[in-house]
Amino acid sequence: MTRKLIYPALAMILWIFVVGVVLVVRRKAAFATGAVRPEEVAVSTERYPLPARLVSANFSNQFELPVVFFALIMLAMEVAATGYVMATLAWIFVASRVVHTLVHIGSNQLPLRGAVYGIGAIVLMAMWVGVLLAVL
Repeated sequence: MTRKLIYPALAMILWIFVVGVVLVVRRKAAFATGAVRPEEVAVSTERYPLPARLVSANFSNQFELPVVFFALIMLAMEVAATGYVMATLAWIFVASRVVHTLVHIGSNQLPLRGAVYGIGAIVLMAMWVGVLLAVL
């Protein structure tokens, strides 16, 4: 049943919205505290304080690996690769993106962030293999 893959896809979309809201909150805080003025960031976001820049970078990240995730979800549904293994992999990917965000906008420990990113990439490769095997 394809619903097993719809739920993690919807969860990933929700997470992107959550990160977007956090971005708005941190940018508004930067204006409210006077840390930045609108004319300073009209062209470049480099003047925002670090917390806002981290969320901005993470928001951009949500349109990198997750794009491959969404493509794989659609391909998996097309070729009926929608079993429990694929659904589990999809949920692991979503969890990896949540953890990646929390590290990125929190402690921003690069080794940990890189490891979590790597886990997500490996999961996507496993999903790709699952789609490929269903096609063959």
